[in-house]
Amino acid sequence: MFRLCLLVGLSAAGAYAEVVLAPLFRDGAVLQRDKPVPIWGTADAGEKVTVAFGGQSVSTTTGADGRWIVTLDALPAQATPAELVVTGKNTVAVRDVVVGEVWLLSGQSNMEWSVARSMNAKEEIAAANNPLIRHFKVARNVATEPQTQAGGTWNATTPETVGGFSAVGYYFARDLQRRVDVPIGLINSSWGGTPIEAWMSPLALASNPAFAVVNERWAATLASYPQRKTAHDEAVAKWEADRAAAQAAKQPFTRNRPGDPAGPGHPSTPTSLFNGMINPLVPYALRGALWYQGESNAPRAAEYHALFAAMITHWRKHFGQGDFPFLWVQLANFKVNNDATGQTWAYLREAQTETLSLPATGQAVIIDIGDPNDIHPTNKQEVGRRLSLIARHQVYQQPGDHSGPVFERAAREGATLRVYFKYADNGLTAADKPLQAFELAGPDRKFYPAKAVIERNTVVVSAPEVTEPVALRYAWSNDPGANLFNGAGLPAAPFRTDTW
Repeated sequence: MFRLCLLVGLSAAGAYAEVVLAPLFRDGAVLQRDKPVPIWGTADAGEKVTVAFGGQSVSTTTGADGRWIVTLDALPAQATPAELVVTGKNTVAVRDVVVGEVWLLSGQSNMEWSVARSMNAKEEIAAANNPLIRHFKVARNVATEPQTQAGGTWNATTPETVGGFSAVGYYFARDLQRRVDVPIGLINSSWGGTPIEAWMSPLALASNPAFAVVNERWAATLASYPQRKTAHDEAVAKWEADRAAAQAAKQPFTRNRPGDPAGPGHPSTPTSLFNGMINPLVPYALRGALWYQGESNAPRAAEYHALFAAMITHWRKHFGQGDFPFLWVQLANFKVNNDATGQTWAYLREAQTETLSLPATGQAVIIDIGDPNDIHPTNKQEVGRRLSLIARHQVYQQPGDHSGPVFERAAREGATLRVYFKYADNGLTAADKPLQAFELAGPDRKFYPAKAVIERNTVVVSAPEVTEPVALRYAWSNDPGANLFNGAGLPAAPFRTDTW
């Protein structure tokens, strides 16, 4: 039902001069292996359309709305390029099509962040030459209603193209492809600075009465827009005058231009990016999705878990492929300039962790490789590798470590707490330093920095100010300096035992 609804609506007239494929089916496309593969497009109403690929030939008749869709039976992996041919009144041949693993990438700037801006970019770009890793960048589009078309092209990995790829996506695919040895397709639908509600479908945002506050908040934003736009225009005029004066005086001028205020047509509009950048991809066959987002929602962490879970649930419903794997990156360590509490990102991380209650989900913890002074850490290689470790374990059933220590329980031993972890069978380490970022609280609910000592695969925590420990926190701040790892070198996930 979801699929059928989402495919309707490109044109009420239903009149098309030629058979046209949806934009994802372009030269260089990667199709998903081992799953039914929907192929769709437009043609004149009532026109017979035949799709041929991989030894299959499937026909259908275009509906009155001008839309058609067929589904190929599951295909085996195929690295040798082939043609996908669609025939109606005209013939369309899509060349250089391979079959492998397709992953959807989404989120805000850290997912959009390009290889060209990642660590060691010059060397990475020069060494990139893999025609079996391909990237499709979905064109930015803010839409008030669900769309059926999205711009973009498929690009194979070369030194000329890879610089524009999502860095997290590319490094994930590079590590994964070495292990599964099939083509990898990355569909990159991301936009920097955007909140989660922009990526939620209208159905998702309407699924919980508590989400009404999101639309109410946006309505207030729109109501205040004229006043803010006037103030913005004045600020820009002053900025331009100051810049001109500096240039005339031959003085440096480094102040950034004031950013545009949120208002009509802004990418923060609830559901707008789902409408414009996710819906047009439905029902493309996927293995799973990678998500890196949350920075824009950190000031509203209390609502994030419910929003995130609803977004994932409804993406799965719209694509109609069951509970496909959904993996994400937990927020890194960062000194948030506008956070007086120093903990907003800790609560957002907690909301991300809570979403692991959904089936077929996974979280890459990167609390150790952020940049305290830059919201865009450049070590995207390790971020991609950690996502690949999870995928290799959960999706492809390959052996090996995939997670750092995860809090299991704490047992009181006098004035100390002994902390037990999952994924610590190979031991715990502190990177050759004293353990940091542990805090203890007693009945007064006041937390104090704690001494933490590794004993085999447990940690013993104490604080002189706390003789009756009742609560424990680890890495509970924006930039905690956390340094607990397991023997595989993977960091422990932040946690707390209280609900205060």
